[in-house]
Amino acid sequence: MDEARRVGRRAWVWVGLALALGLLASALLATQHHRLLQGTMRDAQLSQVDRVEAAITQQLGNAALLTRSVQSLFLASDQVTPEEFQLIYENLQPRETFPSLLAFAYAERVAQPGRPDRYPTTMVAPLEGNEQVIGLDVMSQPGNLAAVMRSRDTDEPVVSSAFTLVQTGEDGLIIRLPVFVPGSIPDSTPRRREQMVGSLGISFHARGLIAAALNDELTAAFDLLVVDEGVVDQVGEGGGYVLFGTPWQAGEEALHVRHIEFGSRRWRLELQPRPQVWVESHWPWLTFAVMGAASILLALLVWSLLATRERALRLASVLSSRFRDSEARFRRLNDLLPALVLLLRGEQFLTVYANHAAVQKLGTDVTRTGRPLAIASPQAQLGAQLRSVLASGVAVDAHPMEIPGAAGSFWANVSATRVELDGELHVLVLANDISELRELNQQLGYQASHDALTDMLNRREFERRLAKTLEVVGRGEATAALLYLDLDQFKLINDTCGHAAGDQMLAEVSRLLKASVASGDVLARLGGDEFGVLLQRTGADDAVAVGERLRESIESFVFAWERRNFSLSVSIGAVVLDRAGLSLREVLSQADQACYMAKERGRNKVQLYVESDAETVKRRSEMEWVNRVREALKEDRMCLDYQRIEPARPSRRSSGLHLELLVRMRDRDGQAIQPGAFIPAAERFGLMSQVDRWVVETALANFDRLLPDADTIELCTINLSGLTVDDDAFAGHVLSLLERYPVPPHKLCFEITETVAVNNMTRVVAFMQRLRQVGCRFALDDFGAGAASFGYLKNMPIDIIKIDGSFIRNLETDPVSYSIVRAVTDIGHQIGLEVVAEWVDSERTRELLRGLGVDYVQGFHIHRPEPTTLSKP
Repeated sequence: MDEARRVGRRAWVWVGLALALGLLASALLATQHHRLLQGTMRDAQLSQVDRVEAAITQQLGNAALLTRSVQSLFLASDQVTPEEFQLIYENLQPRETFPSLLAFAYAERVAQPGRPDRYPTTMVAPLEGNEQVIGLDVMSQPGNLAAVMRSRDTDEPVVSSAFTLVQTGEDGLIIRLPVFVPGSIPDSTPRRREQMVGSLGISFHARGLIAAALNDELTAAFDLLVVDEGVVDQVGEGGGYVLFGTPWQAGEEALHVRHIEFGSRRWRLELQPRPQVWVESHWPWLTFAVMGAASILLALLVWSLLATRERALRLASVLSSRFRDSEARFRRLNDLLPALVLLLRGEQFLTVYANHAAVQKLGTDVTRTGRPLAIASPQAQLGAQLRSVLASGVAVDAHPMEIPGAAGSFWANVSATRVELDGELHVLVLANDISELRELNQQLGYQASHDALTDMLNRREFERRLAKTLEVVGRGEATAALLYLDLDQFKLINDTCGHAAGDQMLAEVSRLLKASVASGDVLARLGGDEFGVLLQRTGADDAVAVGERLRESIESFVFAWERRNFSLSVSIGAVVLDRAGLSLREVLSQADQACYMAKERGRNKVQLYVESDAETVKRRSEMEWVNRVREALKEDRMCLDYQRIEPARPSRRSSGLHLELLVRMRDRDGQAIQPGAFIPAAERFGLMSQVDRWVVETALANFDRLLPDADTIELCTINLSGLTVDDDAFAGHVLSLLERYPVPPHKLCFEITETVAVNNMTRVVAFMQRLRQVGCRFALDDFGAGAASFGYLKNMPIDIIKIDGSFIRNLETDPVSYSIVRAVTDIGHQIGLEVVAEWVDSERTRELLRGLGVDYVQGFHIHRPEPTTLSKP
């Protein structure tokens, strides 16, 4: 209790001291504020006084300038008539600038020998109101006469003393300038006196002249007194005449006094600030009040801090106990984590803590506290990484590495950071076992670069290696050659014996090709029955020789299927890569052209690409197909087939029909031409966008007539080529068609192949989002054939994944295909997508897909394509 009282008294002392210091600072700050405001008010008053002085001075200057302008008339004319005098007055319109102006007056000099000259006024403008001035002799007005004499001797504007004006009987003043005989202006006083013929004067109300120079702001801020002190060099003689304002009361002095010297006279300006305008501010008191309140708050803050410190000390022991309990709970929680957690001390990496997962993976040695960790030795990869973290302080985040464990090495994503505990450096390590994931990624990576049927490189990987070879050739480091192989009888075997026979034949041909190609060359399956060979460091002759060897191998091969034998042949196009500037597209096109030339020249040949021959092929083959496609579009010989897409499980059977529209072409005899014959040429020469436009417009315009039961269509899918997706106007064209035809957008699903989507992700996503806004759906076709990464699926606005048929075809016999289909299905469902399997050719395959959770199936076993009602004769 005594200790608490002592602490309380000490707290009150500190509070009182803080309050006293705060109030003292408040008083000092308020005083300084008061001085600052006074200085600001003085500066403002001086600025206003300067404005008053400048305004009156400018008013007098303008009046003098007006007088000088009238003088110039007399200097330029031998004789100025009253009419001319009146006309200059009317032209100048002086009363618009000087409301207090009374008249322009001219007094003619009349010499009197032996007596002073007379100055009778002979001209006045305006005459109205100034009739009494005519004939008035300036000699009768001493102040006026003095101004005449002084202006004569100086040829400068002279302001008279105030005198009573004959027109109004009020005080006024006049500004005088002499008039000399026409010609040059005399430059000395004797000559001026000799050549003077008269005097020009402009009269003003004295008070009005001064009042016109001041605005309301200036007259409201000050009481003003203007006093004429007399001639500049005779101040004190007859001065002290009040021109404007009211004299101060006895004993009062003006706060501000200024002098104006103009027109040979000196005026005194006295200004007294009006108290109701220049009121002293009460802000300093407010400053003191605010600072005083802040001082009180400061004192309360000091009291609060002292009280808080006392409470903190009392809570310290409680928190310490709770911390120990929390640490124990944290250790138990870490033991439940599947990740490895290690805390290592110092450069020896002595084990401070290891959770249960770390003990299981690394063995019981890791639990021996105080002993160096074996896996952190300098020779181990993990040890080198941890030493780098300890030395630099830069954390490592999810770094993959191989770690030796108790049951063998395993791969883990290791994160490590440096921490300081009790003044000593430690390293905190978190490792997640990724062995299974790494193995799966390796499988997926292999599948991404290899063809599932033949176990050869696929087209994507082949093109990547070909591009690298072109870079080497472009640098002049080597030459190479490309062989493009196309089996001649594949379609016959496929149509006659089915897909299974075609697959078996491709597998056997691939083994034959592998045995015939050198180990340093690159062999790949480019398409259905197309293969590519990239020959390193090869010229034209060697390329043709290798091609002939491959051709002969295939020619001598006999394929047996169900007691039937088939002979094979191959057409081969060869391109020599021996110059810089070759592009991937150009080289593949040249090889394709050479292969077409080999087919056109009777098949089973090797054709070396030569520029002139390539042009012939282009005219005779590809351009022929291009022209045929154009003619078919123009003559309406395109047609549509459809293939049903059914649910994999009966329980998922929907209320409507799902189908895919397939484009076909008929020749002039009405015979159907399969898309494999004309679509490659259409894609190569940019016609696929026109074909796709025809398909979409025909489908939407006749949606209710596609099938006899078209009203049951729930989803209609349409394939789009890469050229169509790249067409900026295509999306707008589809939107205009949806406005024109009454087709619900949600019944439309556009299929885009995986290769097209991945190669131009940004454009494809923008295209999809524009059509999805109105309700259209999208499917990713041939998924798995082009790339193995699932990452981009999250960012692509699709609704359906269509698994590539190469995986479905081998589902029963290939465990890797089975695993990939399962992985695609699971991931697709996790991100809310429907999964469709293509190329389903048996009931057994359908049952396997049903077991894997695939939503829909498509293929010849489900439904063979047949013409829509629009295509039937």
